[in-house]
Amino acid sequence: MDTRPVHFRSICETSRALRRGEISARVLTEAMFARIKALDPEYNSYAHLCEKRALAQADAADAAFRSGRLLGPLQGVPIAIKDLCRTTYAPTTAGMAINAGLMSDTNATVVDRLEAAGAVILGKLTMTEGAYTGHHPNVAVPRNPLSAEHWVGTSSSGSGVATAAGFCFACLGSDTGGSIRYPSATCGLSGLKPTYGRVSRYGVFDLAPSLDHVGPMTRSAADCAAMLQAIAGYDPQDLTSLDAPVPDYMSGLGRGVRDMRIGIDRAYAFDGVDASVAQALENAVDQFERLGARVVEITMPPYEELVAAWVMMCAVETALVHHETYPSRASAYGPDLSNLIEHGLATSGVEVARGHILRIEFSQALETLFGGIDCMLCPTMPSPTPTLVQMADYGADPDVLNAILRYTVPFDFSGSPALTLPNGIDALDMPTSMQIIGPALSESVILRAGAAYQDATDWHCHHPDLG
Repeated sequence: MDTRPVHFRSICETSRALRRGEISARVLTEAMFARIKALDPEYNSYAHLCEKRALAQADAADAAFRSGRLLGPLQGVPIAIKDLCRTTYAPTTAGMAINAGLMSDTNATVVDRLEAAGAVILGKLTMTEGAYTGHHPNVAVPRNPLSAEHWVGTSSSGSGVATAAGFCFACLGSDTGGSIRYPSATCGLSGLKPTYGRVSRYGVFDLAPSLDHVGPMTRSAADCAAMLQAIAGYDPQDLTSLDAPVPDYMSGLGRGVRDMRIGIDRAYAFDGVDASVAQALENAVDQFERLGARVVEITMPPYEELVAAWVMMCAVETALVHHETYPSRASAYGPDLSNLIEHGLATSGVEVARGHILRIEFSQALETLFGGIDCMLCPTMPSPTPTLVQMADYGADPDVLNAILRYTVPFDFSGSPALTLPNGIDALDMPTSMQIIGPALSESVILRAGAAYQDATDWHCHHPDLG
């Protein structure tokens, strides 16, 4: 029997308890709001609470359970959404001062799909300004519940904090250069960046549209599967949405990894990597082999120039996204987002063309590589979770920034699905993490591999003690 507090249980465990009548959605939701109100003023994860509406959703879920109408594993489960998903019932600021109080006429498709699955939406989560690296100066920065001295990741900062701290059971994040994966890594979570186009971006505030992905941040690979099941699928309102069948992501989780071909490029995965991160990944490779997987030596396509081009490529798209308010309202912008837009405005067409060519070459080479393997392993970051002091000036040093981006942005450029999950604890009791990355639309495979690993380990079961 699971002895963890209710607020740290998985979606799957909570769903079973709700279906059996062991707890009601109303009681669970009330408990979550009590916890948020008592503790979140110290952690700053929520930008807006939707208490009245969430309690009505919980009551509707309880009525559905009593009548035998079952909608799936999210029914009655309290979750939250990043504050770049537009909603008709709460403001959507995307972390920006110029959007204060902004209401929408429609919900983002992902919000509608979560509500159709019976989820209880607790509120909107704090994020960096415009989904780039820095929080607006007027925003209280979320604090890592595992250690207030350590970075919480960007840009889904509140998403990482709320899920890790037990202020929601799961949430939505977004990822343009690593913004689902960094907060998941620093907070000990399992986060999934789906295939580009697998999840609709309609109604989701853009940072760089050709790089943006929306996906779940949860406590396990199985919970990622439950969330993805609800939000995946074609959406005619999003012209980049993929018209491809949505498999049953939950059904294959127990199949294990026997004979699965898992690739690893040891130079890419281990060169220049901190010893604790490298050892945790080596241990994970050994674990997969014990579970019956076939570990295959591979060679990662050239990626260094592509990584170095990410800021430029992000900047030009961001400048386009903000052309109606920048520079006309530049004084309302914080320094990080403002500097990014200025970079984009100053970038030449020749530089952009070079970046596109690098992207195409890398993506095609990666597709060829995946022809011989089912998925690949690499770290999420080359170092343990950095301290706030270490991160303070990282943007001023391109080498430091490129080192952080090394394992994330190649797969935003290629649109490949990537699952981040914890795989160890460093000397300061902070989580280390790794990624399982697959070819397009291979979420079932990487989620199955992640679930098999988590069935054999308990790194994903470590939670902060907030009292």
